[in-house]
Amino acid sequence: MAFQALDDAELAGKRALVRVDFNVPMEAGEVSDDTRLRAALPTIEKLRKGGAKTVLLAHFDRPKGKRVASMSLKPVVAPLSALLGAPVAFAEDSIGPAARAAVNALKPGDVLLLENVRFHPGEEANERAFANALAANGDLYVNDAFSAAHRAHASTEGLARLLPAYAGEQMRLELSALDAALGRPERPVMGIVGGSKVSTKLDLLQNLVTRLDKLAIGGGMANTFLYAQGHDVGASYCEKELADTARDIIRLAGQNNCKLFLPIDIVVAEKLAPGAAARVRDIGHVDDDERILDAGPETVERLCRAMSNSKTLIWNGPLGVFEVPPFDKGTVAAARHAARLVKAGKLVAVAGGGDTVAALNAAGVVDDFTFVSTAGGAFLEWMEGKELPGVAALSR
Repeated sequence: MAFQALDDAELAGKRALVRVDFNVPMEAGEVSDDTRLRAALPTIEKLRKGGAKTVLLAHFDRPKGKRVASMSLKPVVAPLSALLGAPVAFAEDSIGPAARAAVNALKPGDVLLLENVRFHPGEEANERAFANALAANGDLYVNDAFSAAHRAHASTEGLARLLPAYAGEQMRLELSALDAALGRPERPVMGIVGGSKVSTKLDLLQNLVTRLDKLAIGGGMANTFLYAQGHDVGASYCEKELADTARDIIRLAGQNNCKLFLPIDIVVAEKLAPGAAARVRDIGHVDDDERILDAGPETVERLCRAMSNSKTLIWNGPLGVFEVPPFDKGTVAAARHAARLVKAGKLVAVAGGGDTVAALNAAGVVDDFTFVSTAGGAFLEWMEGKELPGVAALSR
């Protein structure tokens, strides 16, 4: 898609309203993971260098249109200021007199964080009046929050209709990476989709089998596909009521020449616990009291060969219960193989989704992939082929 980047903007002296994702993990009222703060730094620094007055808009948690003290963005100010190496001002509201006074006090190069936009019901309702109130404090709008782009809210979609709109640096990186993975990828393109439930990823699977050359299905959802093919899954998690749906997806893959990779061997145990006695089984050879908890070594080896014969990889979801060793082996081995291919210049690998990021971190390869998106819902909806309102509003 075509969109305006900040390189196209006249910044000097302008008030730039910047939608960022500061919905960060907190513990005891302090930021416990500053990943999302760091992601916003390139955009903020570009605006400061260009002489803009930077006004940051963000949400935190789900206050449902009410002012909730524990959901204030104020705890973000100190760590953001430390990362920037410059002071960050704070306004006690996102609109009205408090916001106006704080914005009016800014000089070129200054940075201001406004209070949680979700303290107002007009944010999530995308009310024009609330969007107008936000727009009153800006000359241009910058969206740098891909993770919130699947929501048509006032600060993600409404504002882009009222002011000259630009993609921030993180948004630009995200959109470029996603375009390389599914928009205009180098083929063959392979997907890996894991996780526990087919029911939460139906749209995703149905879209991907029409667009990819190969698709590997892992995690608990693979059990449903194995069951649909007549294999015994023992005491494993399995959505047996979706067997017909799984068979429909298998047929759709065949009609679209998408090669489907399902487990050919599995790792089982009688209980899910760290260090539990694990056994490798061929599919279908599972005792009644055994649970499938990871992909087997032959399955992983086959996936690695398929990756080696691909040019592009898109990954969402682990192959097993990676949080509990020894059931992390399949995910870790596949992730490390993908990382080696990327480092060798043989593969473009894009991954996203909360569990996926955690799994790649556990494998120690999150920095080795071409791009890892921290956006959960937005990344999934993009993979499902859905239009993201916050992105569509930036298109030119």
